[in-house]
Amino acid sequence: MPYTPDKPRLAESSDELRARIPGWGVDLDPKDRPSVPKERFDPTLSGAHWEFPERQPEKWPRERSVEHKFLTPVFGTSCPPKGLSGMIRRYSYRTYSEGRAAHWLLLLAADRVDAVESTLGSFLTRRPDNPLTETGVRSELTHHGLSSRLRGRRVDRVHHPLDPVIVAAPWLLAGGVAYLALRRVVGRGRR
Repeated sequence: MPYTPDKPRLAESSDELRARIPGWGVDLDPKDRPSVPKERFDPTLSGAHWEFPERQPEKWPRERSVEHKFLTPVFGTSCPPKGLSGMIRRYSYRTYSEGRAAHWLLLLAADRVDAVESTLGSFLTRRPDNPLTETGVRSELTHHGLSSRLRGRRVDRVHHPLDPVIVAAPWLLAGGVAYLALRRVVGRGRR
């Protein structure tokens, strides 16, 4: 018993446990274990049948940190670096060590640039991004968004005034720039 001068009870012996708990210790005898014929203790046995694993072919130059001699034997190929974001990523890996904040800040910036590139690229497709449905703005109007924000004790209530600005401002800014560019082009066409 903790915090008392009483001596703790000694652990029960195997025989006492076997008598009290049905089935206790059934795997103590190695002959009764189903895995015993397969069990082997060999500290040099790793299970690998190669000295160095077969390398995945590198179809294009991959980003690799400056502190590594070569790429890992297997690496991801689902999202190859592309566009301006890919150039930023390659620069980050080629220039800075992974221990530097500049490396990670450049990778974060590349993620943001990639998001903008993807949004702009969606306008070139037949189904461009729809900011009203994909950002959840429409559900704020149709699924009691305002009342859920005002009632109750939500922790995130402090930043609620910023949500519309963060979601809508980039789209309004892009729309304003597009309007001014279109106005300038139309104005030049009239002259």
